[in-house]
Amino acid sequence: MTKFRLFIQEKIVKKIDRPKLYEIIFESDTKAGKQFDVYLLWTILASILVVILDSVHLLHENFKLGFYLLEWLFTAIFTAEYVMRIYISPKPEKYIFSFWGIIDLLSILPTYLSLVLYGSQYLLVVRIFRLLRVFRILKLTRFNKESITLMQAMKASMYKIVLFMSIVLILVVILGTLMYVLEGEENGFTSIPQGIYWAIVTVTTVGFGDVVPQTIFGKILSSIAMLIGYAIIAVPTGIVTSEMTKRTNIKNCCPHCGTENSNEANYCNYCGESLND
Repeated sequence: MTKFRLFIQEKIVKKIDRPKLYEIIFESDTKAGKQFDVYLLWTILASILVVILDSVHLLHENFKLGFYLLEWLFTAIFTAEYVMRIYISPKPEKYIFSFWGIIDLLSILPTYLSLVLYGSQYLLVVRIFRLLRVFRILKLTRFNKESITLMQAMKASMYKIVLFMSIVLILVVILGTLMYVLEGEENGFTSIPQGIYWAIVTVTTVGFGDVVPQTIFGKILSSIAMLIGYAIIAVPTGIVTSEMTKRTNIKNCCPHCGTENSNEANYCNYCGESLND
């Protein structure tokens, strides 16, 4: 066993060019790296398609064994890729606990869990998150600045949105309670929680129609809840949009000469000083 391990280390492990593999697997600036990412994306798409088709009862009954073998084949490929990424990473723990490392791990766990928990293999659709690597392949990283602006706007709006949602929660509790009192159990409002459920469905303009008011006063209250629903949809959107507008209109102020520049400028229009330091 020791001789076999030494043989593997001498003949195979030592021949692995870790910097070259790192460039191919983690980077997409080279032709080989881009090809690897493209093949990987197609493999991810194929694995997701297999999971989706396997959930169709007729196809599952006719091609059960084929789907099962394909799922394990894809899992083996992604497992080998995950192990390889850990092996060639300069700091393996950094990759393991990174966003991509967690997604890569979650993309292979469901198949192994299916051995003890039937049905968990359908959670393999989490692999769709790995398709986000297409941004790296297509050089769409220039949108990072816009995404950061959006995240900052949402973070700045968080307190306002939480306050607004608290008011909405109070509102649906009041509406649900009133509807329970007005309609009663004979019209389907068997409890206050049932009334709150109706209020949430109505205010959000979903309208399942499984519980509906029958009395005049109940219908009037229902109409008021519907009108309130339009405001509830508009307010959070307006809060976030307002914050995004503020950040879009902010000018980059040059730290050297104080000149205001466009928000998208990288260098000062007056003195040429870098604005990204």
